[in-house]
Amino acid sequence: MKKELFIISNESIYSNKNKFYCDNLDLKSIPEGLDKIFDVTVVARKSKLERYHLIENVKTIIATSLLSFTKIIIKSLNNKENSRYIIISISPYTFIASIVLFLFKIKPLVYLRSDGYEEYKSILGFIGIIIYHFMFSVVAKISNLISCRKHILRNKNGKIVSPSQLTKIWFENHKYTNLKSSKVKILYVGRLRVEKGIFSFLKIFKHLNENIEFTIVASKKDHNKIKTQKNIYLLEALTEKSLVEAYDKNNILILPSFTEGHPQVLDEALSRLKPVIVFNEISHVKRDREGVFVCERNIKDFKKTIDYVMNNFDLIQSKIKKNKLPDRKSFLKELENLIKNSNNKERWPSG
Repeated sequence: MKKELFIISNESIYSNKNKFYCDNLDLKSIPEGLDKIFDVTVVARKSKLERYHLIENVKTIIATSLLSFTKIIIKSLNNKENSRYIIISISPYTFIASIVLFLFKIKPLVYLRSDGYEEYKSILGFIGIIIYHFMFSVVAKISNLISCRKHILRNKNGKIVSPSQLTKIWFENHKYTNLKSSKVKILYVGRLRVEKGIFSFLKIFKHLNENIEFTIVASKKDHNKIKTQKNIYLLEALTEKSLVEAYDKNNILILPSFTEGHPQVLDEALSRLKPVIVFNEISHVKRDREGVFVCERNIKDFKKTIDYVMNNFDLIQSKIKKNKLPDRKSFLKELENLIKNSNNKERWPSG
């Protein structure tokens, strides 16, 4: 008999004709992958806006308010001895979920995908840091932490995983860039949010010369957040194949975020042999990856970096080939092992 696994998320899920859709690919791939081993139920918030990733063959429950969200968590405790819980990220909703589980003497796994301190700071300023610090400090004491990077744990005990959405298609049939093209083609893949740095980068882009094109891959519902501008193209990649094609049609991925933990788009770009440029606020994401370039968040340094990358493109691609990138299968296996080796009552040993 499979153990029950509740995946609790702050993400918003859209429901239509008893089908459920999300924006964040993790909320699709993690439940679908783990459902082969566990009896998975996703608990999340209800979205009034359409989303485009269909969560297939996984039981999904969505809450319309914090009260209904809490009731769902309490109801899940009917079989708590045979259940496991993963909370994805710390937010007011998931913080309440962790408190409820604590009151029923359950220590969930809490998976931190990014640095909440930096995210809350970019949105709410200093008060955001205070809010997140309170939630993080409490959750760290009553849960078992998982993260994609050690620094996100802030010296708290926890396990490190290597998130990835890469499947076989990402490593096959590479299409090499035609450098004789008259334009440099820059790509952004992600959400259109302030903390992702996209609006900051657009201020830089408008000062670049006309021989640079910029393609933004984002949910269509957010396209109206981008003002019409010459040489900017908006795209919605609804399938894995169409996303791979977007990388193949461009030269360089820009990752302008103010905060990141383990940005999976970085590995997506490298798997397609595309160089990546990040700004110094997230220089740590480079790690041992070949093909990742760090520059200052200003026009002069960005232009300099673009010129270097394009002038040394073939050499950079040859170095990128040496990278050893994680894939979705290995990531799901990491999560599976952590779930199997945990229980509801004990903290993980230090070290």
